[in-house]
Amino acid sequence: MRVLSKRLLTIADFVPYGAYVCDVGTDHGLLPVFLSKSGRAKGVIATDINEKPLESARENVIRAGAEGIKLRLCDGLAAVTKGEADTVIIAGMGGEVISGIISRCGWIKDSGITLILQPMTSGEILRKFLLDNGFEITSEKAVFENGKVYSVILSRYTGRAFRAPDYYYFIGKTDPADKYGLRYIKKQLSRCIGCVSALYGIVGREDEYAYYKNAAEGISAYINGAKTEQ
Repeated sequence: MRVLSKRLLTIADFVPYGAYVCDVGTDHGLLPVFLSKSGRAKGVIATDINEKPLESARENVIRAGAEGIKLRLCDGLAAVTKGEADTVIIAGMGGEVISGIISRCGWIKDSGITLILQPMTSGEILRKFLLDNGFEITSEKAVFENGKVYSVILSRYTGRAFRAPDYYYFIGKTDPADKYGLRYIKKQLSRCIGCVSALYGIVGREDEYAYYKNAAEGISAYINGAKTEQ
């Protein structure tokens, strides 16, 4: 069994033992193979929108002798029905794309379903979508890989929408006490400061400027508060 990357291992650690998993955008299928062979998942549905990566996943499943893995060619969760999965993984995509996949799936709005999400970009868009649409962010874990830091989000539907401070959408529940968590938070602070500088004084972009300025100030205060508590 091939060794998973740090990013995929972090995602796998969020999967409850005995889960029925759907891995959306499975690509090479290494995560489903790991979940099956390790006994962490009872069954896995692996989907992908393109035939080529799904064929690669099929070859890896056969090579590993993994059982209980179903491969489906579809956009997001379009070919997965209610009751087939209690844990949904959507990783390696932009926050906008992940939000779109969730928004198009009615049965995912269920408190019994665990969502494990890993945005490559625009995490703030994904977090805002989740909170606006009744999903709770229960925890996050930062992971450092190939010179980049990402955050893996654990979420569940509650039906209660929530409006968070602007800064929260950028860092969520990432732990500043964790060295990679702090690195992720500082990365988001740098992004916001960059946007503030780029938008300063531009007519018609005042709302965007205020948004990023508020977020930057909030993240900075959060970091300083965390240091004080330590």
